[in-house]
Amino acid sequence: MTSALSFQELQFSNSFSEQLPGDLELKNFRRQVSGACFSKVEPSRVSAPELVVYSKEMAAELGIAEGDCESEEFLQVFSGNQLLESMDPFAMCYGGHQFGNWAGQLGDGRAINLGEVVNKTGEHWALQLKGAGPTPYSRTADGLAVLRSSVREFLCSEAMFHLGVPTTRALSLISTGDQVVRDMLYDGNAKPEPGAIVCRAAPSFIRFGNFEILAARGETDILKQLLDYTIGRDFPHLQAGSVDAYIQWFREVCLRTAEMIVHWMRVGFVHGVMNTDNMSILGLTIDYGPYGWLEDYDPNWTPNTTDASQRRYRFGQQGQIAQWNLLQLAQAVYPLIEDAKPLEEALGFFADEYQRLWQQMMLSKLGLDDYHGDSDDVLVNDLLDLLSTVETDMTLFYRALAKLDLDSVSVGEQISTEPLQHAYYQTDQIDDAYNVKLQRWLHSYSLRVRELGLTNEQRSTKMNQVNPIYVLRNYLAQLAIDKSEQGDHSMVNELLEVLRNPYEEQVGKESYAEKRPEWARHRAGCSMLSCSS
Repeated sequence: MTSALSFQELQFSNSFSEQLPGDLELKNFRRQVSGACFSKVEPSRVSAPELVVYSKEMAAELGIAEGDCESEEFLQVFSGNQLLESMDPFAMCYGGHQFGNWAGQLGDGRAINLGEVVNKTGEHWALQLKGAGPTPYSRTADGLAVLRSSVREFLCSEAMFHLGVPTTRALSLISTGDQVVRDMLYDGNAKPEPGAIVCRAAPSFIRFGNFEILAARGETDILKQLLDYTIGRDFPHLQAGSVDAYIQWFREVCLRTAEMIVHWMRVGFVHGVMNTDNMSILGLTIDYGPYGWLEDYDPNWTPNTTDASQRRYRFGQQGQIAQWNLLQLAQAVYPLIEDAKPLEEALGFFADEYQRLWQQMMLSKLGLDDYHGDSDDVLVNDLLDLLSTVETDMTLFYRALAKLDLDSVSVGEQISTEPLQHAYYQTDQIDDAYNVKLQRWLHSYSLRVRELGLTNEQRSTKMNQVNPIYVLRNYLAQLAIDKSEQGDHSMVNELLEVLRNPYEEQVGKESYAEKRPEWARHRAGCSMLSCSS
C-alpha cells in the first residue's frame, strides 16, 4: 500500500509508535492485546472514494493547500487506499468503563492512526481514519463507518471548533463507494448503507481508557512509560518521571475536563456516551456518536437510545459524570503515586472549579460579569426554572433575550417579551402564572444589568459573543444526511459554511436558525440516536 505520493508540507513524527511498546503480533485479527499500547495495522482499500467535504481551516493547520485537498492524491491517501512514505499506521489499545461498568479491552475498533504531522509552527497533529476497516480491537464489528454517522462526526467536530469548544477536529469526509450493513435502531432491520471515512485530527487521541487498561492488567511498567510519554509530549512544562509531576498532571486533566464540560453546558451540547474511553486527557471533546443539542431546555434529556431508561449521560449530569470518570483515571494512575490524598484533593479541585466556571459561564450568557453570590444564584436558578416550565428553545431564547429593551424599564411596568415568543415550542403552555414569574425575573435581571451600567447594545454584544445563533441541530444534520445519501453533498457543505460563523446572523441563512419543526420531534436521527448513529 505504500506510495511515493506525498504532500510536500507534511512532515511526520511518529512518536507514539516509536517510543511506546507495540503489539508483537503483526497479523490483523480480533484478539486481546497485552503488554502493548498499540497494534500495527493498515487501512482497508475502498472501491470508489469520493470527496464529500473538507475543512479548509484544518487543512491550513496542517499546511495543506486548499487545491491539494481536491486532488486525486488527497482522495487516495485520506480514504486509506495509499499511504505516504513516512506514515506509520496503528490502532491504540485501551479499555474503559461503559455506562458505569468496566468493559475490559476496547481499543480503536474502527479508527486507524496514520501518524503525527508536525506543522510549520511545530505543533503536533495526530491524524486518524475512522471507518477504515477492522483492527485487532474491532471485536465482533467490521471496523467500517456509514455515511450518516460520518457526516455527523465531521460537521460536529468543526462546529464545536468554531463555537470555541475544546474538540478534536476533522480534516475530510470521503464516501467509499462501498455498502456497509447496519441496524440503526437495533430492531433487527439491518440494511446496507453508503460507507464513509472521516480523517480526524487532534494533538493527541490518548484517553482515560489508555491508562485504565494497563492498570487493570497490572502492567505498571508500561503504565509509567505511557504517563511519562504523555507528560513529555503534551504537558512539557511538567517534569516527567516524578510523583509530583504525576499529581500536577492529574490536576491539569481535571481542570481541562471542567473547562470542556462547562463549554458543553454553555452551548447546550449533550455528548450522549461519556464512557471513560471517550474522555480525552487533553480535555477535548472526542468521539461524536449519539450526541445531540438541547432544543427545548430539559436537563434530563439524553440523545442516546441506549441510555433512554437510565439517563446516566443526560445534559444536567455531565459535570458529575466527568468527575466520576476522573475518579476512574485517578484509580488507574494510583499505582504510580501510591498516595490517595493528592488525587482526592484534585477531584475536589475539579468540583470547585467546575462550579466556579459554571457560575461564570451562566452569568456571561446573561451579559453579566463578576459573580455576586447568592443573589446571582437565585437569578440563574429562577431562569432555568422558567426555561423548563414551558417548552423553550434554549439557543433561541438567549439570542432573543439579548434583543429585549431593558434601558427604560420602570418599576411595575410590563416588559415587552415579543422577541421571546419565537423561542417557545408550545405557546398554549404559557399561562398567567408563567407570565407573572417571567415578568418578575425580567425585572430582577434588568436591575442587575443597570447595576453594571450596561446599555442594551453593550449587553447584547456581550451576550451574542457567547450565545450562538447557529448550532448543529439534529434535524439539520439529518436533512443533510438524507441528501448526501442520494449523492447530493451540497447541504453538508452549506451547513459547514454556516457553522463557521455561529455567533453572527447570516443573511439568507435564517432557516438554519429555526427551532426544531414538529415533524422532527420523534423522527429517528432528529431526536434520539443509537450508538450506531
